[in-house]
Amino acid sequence: MSHPDDSFHVFDTTLRDGAQREGINLTVADKLTIARHLDEFGVGFIEGGWPGANPRDTEFFARAAVELDLKHAQLVAFGATRRAGGKAAEDPQLAALVNSGAPVVTLVAKSHDRHVELALRTTLEENLEMVRDSVEYLRSRGCRVFIDCEHFFDGYRANRDYALAVVRTAHQAGADVVVLCDTNGGMLPAGVRDIVADVLKETGARLGIHAQDDTGCAIANTLAAVDSGATHVQCTANGYGERVGNANLFPVVGALELKYDRRVLPEGKLPEMTRISHAIAEVVNLAPSTHQPYVGFSAFAHKAGLHASAIKVDPDLYQHIDPEQVGNTMRMLVSDMAGRASIELKGKELGYDLSADRDLLGRVVAKVKEQENLGYTYEAADASFELLLRDEVRGRRERFFTLESWRTISEQGPGGVAGNEATVKLWAEGERRIATSEGNGPVDALDKALRTALEHIYPQLGTLELMDYKVRILEGQHGTGSKTRVLIESSDSAASWSTVGVADNVIAASWLALEDAYTYGLIRAGLEPGN
Repeated sequence: MSHPDDSFHVFDTTLRDGAQREGINLTVADKLTIARHLDEFGVGFIEGGWPGANPRDTEFFARAAVELDLKHAQLVAFGATRRAGGKAAEDPQLAALVNSGAPVVTLVAKSHDRHVELALRTTLEENLEMVRDSVEYLRSRGCRVFIDCEHFFDGYRANRDYALAVVRTAHQAGADVVVLCDTNGGMLPAGVRDIVADVLKETGARLGIHAQDDTGCAIANTLAAVDSGATHVQCTANGYGERVGNANLFPVVGALELKYDRRVLPEGKLPEMTRISHAIAEVVNLAPSTHQPYVGFSAFAHKAGLHASAIKVDPDLYQHIDPEQVGNTMRMLVSDMAGRASIELKGKELGYDLSADRDLLGRVVAKVKEQENLGYTYEAADASFELLLRDEVRGRRERFFTLESWRTISEQGPGGVAGNEATVKLWAEGERRIATSEGNGPVDALDKALRTALEHIYPQLGTLELMDYKVRILEGQHGTGSKTRVLIESSDSAASWSTVGVADNVIAASWLALEDAYTYGLIRAGLEPGN
C-alpha cells in the first residue's frame, strides 16, 4: 500500500456523514463499492462508519477486512468518547472500534460547553477527562486517533477558553489531528480563517476542518481553514450529507491541486475526478449534478456567442482550467444565442469543418435560429443538431425511411384498464411496411410499432433502447393548444444520445423525436441513409 505525503490529509466521510443525506440508503455492498472508487481516486482516509453502533457498519468493517484491497487509503472507524463516569478500557463502544481492525479511529468529542452540560449531562471537567482517557486508551491499543470537535465554532464563540481546552487535551493525550467541526454549518470564511489561526497559535495542535454547507460556504470555509494552517480536510463525494450537505470532495481537491499547487492525490489521479464523481452518484442512485464545479456535465459548456468567439481564439479566455485536467470535456451548446463561432466549434466537436464554407455556416446558423423560434432546443439534443448539420452539409434531408402515416388509439377497457395501440405505415429500402403494436402508453406503442416495421430491414436496431422521455408544454396563446416539446434519450449500450421534436400535440412531437433517435442510432451503427 502506498500513501500520499502525510503532511496533508484528504479525509473522506461519504460512507458515514454523506450517507446521512435524505434519499441515500447504502447497503454494505454499496459502501464497499464506493470505498473502492474513493481509494482509486487516491484519498488518504476513508471513514467507513460506526462499528458497534449498528449492524450494517459492523458488517462493513468485517467484510472490508476480507474484501477491500486498498492501494492508497486507510480505513477509519468512527465513534464517540467513552461514557461519562466510566473508564475507556471498559467501554464497549471503544472496544468495538478497536475490534473493527481499522488502523485509524475518529472520535467525536463535545467542545461546546452547553452541549456538554445539556446533551452529555456531565461536567466540563469530566468531558475533558473523557477525551483524554479515550484517546490514551486507543493509542495504547495501536490506533491512530483523530478527534472531531463537534460544534467547535459555535462553542468557541460561546466559551473560547473551554473550546481551546478540549483541543489541548486531545492533542496532549496523543491525538494526531484535532478537527474543528462547523456542525451546524453556520460559519462564513472570514470567521473560519480567524478562529483556525487563533486555535493553531494557542494550542500548537495539528488541525483539520469539517464544514457543513448550510450557508453555501462549506468549500470556501474548508479552504479558509487551509489558508490559516489546517492540514486535514474532511469532505464527502459530491457534497452528500445531512441537511444541505458537506464540503464537496471534488471542488476541494480540485482547488488544492490546481489553485494551491498542493499535491494531495497520488500522481495521475486528478484526471479520474469526473469519472469517480459520476460512478459514486450511480451507486447512491442520485443523478449527477450537471452544474457541479469541475466534474459537472455543464462545468465547461459554453452557450453565449461572445464566449464562443473568444474560445475559438483561445479556450483559456473563458475557462479557468483545461477540462482534461479533471477528466471533463469542453462542450459547445447550440441555441438561439449561438453565433457563427458557436456553430463552427460545435461542428468541429462533431467532426465537421465549417470554417472553409461561410455560406454553409450561415445557413446552419439561420436554420438553428429558425428551429428554436418554433420551440426546438438543441442544447440537450446533440443528435438532432448533428442530423440538422448533416442535412445542410449534403443539401438535402436524408433518412432511412419515409413516413406514410402513423396513428395511435387510446381506449378505456373493462375495469378501468387502459389500452394503447399504434399503427405505422412507412417505406424503407423500396418496401412498404405496415406494423401495429400495443404499449404502456401511446408513445410506447408508437415506438414498438416503428421498431416492428423496421427491425427485419435494419437488425442493428436490436441494441437501440429508449432510456428517458421528457415533455414540456411551451408557452402559447391557449393552454391545451400550446406547442409541445419532447426530448428523448436513447442508447445502443455503447453510448447515449438525445433528440428533440416539437409539434402541436405530444404524440406528433414524440414521433419527430423518435424518427431522429432511430436515424441517429442507425448512423452510429455504420449505415448511411439512402432516402
